[in-house]
Amino acid sequence: MSKNIDNPSYEIKLLYDGECPLCLKEVNFLRKKDNGRGKVLFIDIASPDYSPLDNQGIDYETAMNRIHAILADGKVIKNVEVFRTIYEILGMGWIYAITKIPFIGWIADQIYGLWAKWRLQLTQRPSLAQIMKEKEKAFCQR
Repeated sequence: MSKNIDNPSYEIKLLYDGECPLCLKEVNFLRKKDNGRGKVLFIDIASPDYSPLDNQGIDYETAMNRIHAILADGKVIKNVEVFRTIYEILGMGWIYAITKIPFIGWIADQIYGLWAKWRLQLTQRPSLAQIMKEKEKAFCQR
């Protein structure tokens, strides 16, 4: 994924669901804001080439349950902290700055948790259990 694992050129690696239409809108927005600078490395967890080994051991199912990102130093972050950090890196930190206040950050994480729980249904996709069965079936047919 990165050219030099010991000294990556990105600041954050975003693990996103490339089959989620709303996730793709956000990723496309962030790509435009990154403007080719390479500060954010976008990793589609739905890609057949996705490898947990290249992403701190975060498997597909775990990544589907909550948004995850990996900082250049290898630290894994998740939930609203992912958005807050990416927006800061891209110079738009003010958008999520209020979530740095502990109570508000907690509320934002709770709201995000509801979104994460229901996003497949809200985007008219199969349940995670069904998606996992289909992925396993496809893997076995290779």
